[in-house]
Amino acid sequence: MGRSPDKALTAYQLLQDVTARSLRYAQGLPSQIELKTYWSGIGFRLAGQNYVAPLGEVSEILTVPRYTRLPGVKSWVKGISNVRGRLLPVMDLGDFLGQPLIARRAQRRVLVVEQEEIYSGLVVDEVLGMQHFVSESFEPQVEENIPVSLQPFVSGEYRREKNWQVFSLYALAQHPDFIQVAV
Repeated sequence: MGRSPDKALTAYQLLQDVTARSLRYAQGLPSQIELKTYWSGIGFRLAGQNYVAPLGEVSEILTVPRYTRLPGVKSWVKGISNVRGRLLPVMDLGDFLGQPLIARRAQRRVLVVEQEEIYSGLVVDEVLGMQHFVSESFEPQVEENIPVSLQPFVSGEYRREKNWQVFSLYALAQHPDFIQVAV
């Protein structure tokens, strides 16, 4: 029981029709896929300016812990705190940089930096969470656009709705003025 030649021809024509309709309504593939790379960091605010620290340089974010004042230290050293059995020096980053904190005490946070033998908590106005930037939006910082006290720690900025200056906590932790806390 073979098929008649007319039915085979009809089936062939049907397949051609389906193929033609598929090609007519199919959307073409994009000619080139644009891949973007991103850079991520922890955003924070200090004296009304947005900063972002490289993700690997912030080991922890805390509410401002209770601390004990220390005698014979510079004014920006707030004191020392026991955080889970470990002594954390608490520093006022704004005071150190000459950029006074402006946020309410309840809004302030501590960025913990841990590099080699340095373990310190830096009080900032607020933490703005993880921030992601298109890598191509990075602009090297022109030194006259930032205060002199920040220049050793800011390497450039990412541009989005607002400019976010890249602030290196590791550069801060190694700076001689930061290490020397005694009066």
